[in-house]
Amino acid sequence: MRIKTLLLVSFLLLSVTNLTAQNKSVTLSGNTKDKVSKLALPFVNVALKTSKDATLTTGTITNEEGRFSLANIKAGNYILEFSFTGYKTKTQSVYVGSLSEFLDQGTIELEEDTTILQEVVVVSKSNTVSEKMDKKTFSMADNISQSGGSILQSMQNLPGVTVQDGKVQIRGNDKVTVLIDGKQTALTGFGNQSGLDNIPASAIDKIEIINNPSAKYDANGNAGIINIIYKKNKKEGFNGKVGFTSGLGALWERKENLPTIRPQYSLTPKINPTVSLNYRKDKINMFFQGDYLYTETLNKNEFVTRTYNDGTIINQQLKRNRNTHFTTIKSGIDWTINDYNTLTVSGLFGSEKIIDNGDQPFFNEDYSERLRLWQFLEDELKTTVMGTVAYQHKFKEAGHLLNMGFNYTFHREDEKYFFDNILPTSTSKDAFKLLSDESVVDLNIDYIKPLKYGRIETGLKLRNRIIPTNMQFFPGTNSPLDADAGGEATYEEIIPAVYGNYIYETNKIEAEIGLRLEYLDLEYEVNPNHPTYKTDGYSYLEPFPNLRFAYKINDDNKISVFYNRRVDRPNEVDIRIFPKYDDAEIIKVGNPGLRPQFTNLVELGFKRNLKKGYLYSALYHRFADATITRIASTVPNSNLIYAIFQNVNKSTNTGVEMVISQDIVKWYSSNLNLIAYYNQIGAFTVQNLYPEPNTFSADKQDVFSGNIKWNNTLHLSKKVDAQLTAIYLAPDIIPQGKINSRFSIDLGIKKSIQNGKGEFFLNATDLLNTLVIKKEIQGQNFSYTSNDYYETQVIRLGYNYKF
Repeated sequence: MRIKTLLLVSFLLLSVTNLTAQNKSVTLSGNTKDKVSKLALPFVNVALKTSKDATLTTGTITNEEGRFSLANIKAGNYILEFSFTGYKTKTQSVYVGSLSEFLDQGTIELEEDTTILQEVVVVSKSNTVSEKMDKKTFSMADNISQSGGSILQSMQNLPGVTVQDGKVQIRGNDKVTVLIDGKQTALTGFGNQSGLDNIPASAIDKIEIINNPSAKYDANGNAGIINIIYKKNKKEGFNGKVGFTSGLGALWERKENLPTIRPQYSLTPKINPTVSLNYRKDKINMFFQGDYLYTETLNKNEFVTRTYNDGTIINQQLKRNRNTHFTTIKSGIDWTINDYNTLTVSGLFGSEKIIDNGDQPFFNEDYSERLRLWQFLEDELKTTVMGTVAYQHKFKEAGHLLNMGFNYTFHREDEKYFFDNILPTSTSKDAFKLLSDESVVDLNIDYIKPLKYGRIETGLKLRNRIIPTNMQFFPGTNSPLDADAGGEATYEEIIPAVYGNYIYETNKIEAEIGLRLEYLDLEYEVNPNHPTYKTDGYSYLEPFPNLRFAYKINDDNKISVFYNRRVDRPNEVDIRIFPKYDDAEIIKVGNPGLRPQFTNLVELGFKRNLKKGYLYSALYHRFADATITRIASTVPNSNLIYAIFQNVNKSTNTGVEMVISQDIVKWYSSNLNLIAYYNQIGAFTVQNLYPEPNTFSADKQDVFSGNIKWNNTLHLSKKVDAQLTAIYLAPDIIPQGKINSRFSIDLGIKKSIQNGKGEFFLNATDLLNTLVIKKEIQGQNFSYTSNDYYETQVIRLGYNYKF
């Protein structure tokens, strides 16, 4: 009944909501020939007129080869007119839509005649521009309340996006693929997301949220794709932008420490200088983007109460004071060889230095006895180097392209932990060291051919990825470290893929159909002396189709239907055999027996253009087999909890998303995003192998959840803008439990100075300091509750200058 009620409410919402149109320019091209001789006709007059009243929009003449190109055409119905002395004037109706940036009119044959014919005009009501509803694009310049922070922090304010446990979720799902400039990199993770909290938002131009990716994208990430686009200026001459941001976090202590540990961070500094340079002259365009982000952060401040079936109760706190130095440099050169060939060579360097000083005390039920104090120092250095070569050949027809790219990425993770394990009767020193080198080679070829009513896209991609890792444990007396679980392991995958995509558009119908065929061969070679896991792997050859069909009801209303099939391949860290001791008694372990999760998505979207805003609704249903999740369990005679990835039962996610955006008055605009969904994971039984075989069973979990995000922008004057953002996240299910509701408010203001070249901004995140992560977990033979009072409140002041 609850599902039926949700579907009924969603249908009613869809019936009254819709999305704005946004103008997008298109280039029309073609060539002219003599009808009899088939020879090219140079210097033919080409005129584009509106079909409604025959008003001239633009015009040109054909070149020596009879080719023409008309750029910057807005969507609508037109008449294309060809006239040449000694030939009959020819006209043909043209519909320009929003799905393709280039439309090829093919060959237009003119017939010799000295008679001047009357103009033939086909009259049709013009159509407004509308988006495909598969993607939303957000400019970082408009995100005033999160300026000066990281990419992860900036994403918290984007419609449809939430952040939980350091991961981005789209519509309540964290299976998100993150790209940089359309490419997967080790900086953000291959397939999965990582490192977003340490990439400065100051380096980014815009972010694309792609809910329904086409076949040209990698098949990974069932929740969708986030594409982070770096800044790159193409103005003539030398130009750029410099900026500096500073801030303070953890302005006061929200919950005091448990006894006998070191103080938690307060008044934590944030520093972010940034520089962007560009030089363009003739056929050369050189660019440079450099950013440095230093932060001190109360990264974790979690209070946990564990209750076991035998009556044992343990109270603990995990406090982590973190210092982070993150440097990113992106530079390259665009070389326009000639009118038809362009070569781009670029490189990216990232260095992330993390120092964690942490304390984890464990007490009995009434805090009268300290059972253990676990104090640690984590010293981690992550280094990323990426080189890219991209070649583009433009055929004579506008928009007819061949793109070829080669990308190499190297990523090193050098991680060292040092522990003091203080027990009532002994004190010992423990340590471990992890070294992981990741090498990835990507080769891609993409071909685009404009058609009269759309385009064809096709291409292939080859990836080879290898990650050798080495974990060494150095346990002390009475240590919880499992020294036998260390050693070497090597992850290797090869993924060839081929795709095809066809886009068709008329003044009433939009259609897109694509297919990606992907083969994967993965092998995970395990140290033969490992006490639990053995060498494992898998392979598959799978199709990943996508379909979109849209009907334009009228100029302001359109309905679209989407379908796609995607896969979530376990990442290397998900199957990594080494236990991770960032918590001394709740230990995370990978699983080399993990297999891919295949997901199907069906979505119905409806949109309507408004004069000063838009309404948008989408009803979606996602269903997955072999759902990937972490399972927490215990083994006999031990209070240690092991959290291990497993493939469990089928899961579903059914929901509705609405965006209501409106310019209320000249000085105030509002964007309200609402998401409601029903999540369900079927009952399951799995066997965990580590540290010894044990069976875990769980009943079906389901919940109604959602979130509300309200962005308010105030244009206080020509030079002053402000933004107020309110976010509410409803309770939701997590593996074996639930997470409680959360609420926060962000505020920002910016002022333009120096004739628009300079800008000051001031903002505050989690202004009321209300954002606390509260969880309840139920396992076999135990349960626990946790409250994480980590740093969320930050105030920043910054200045940017363009030249």
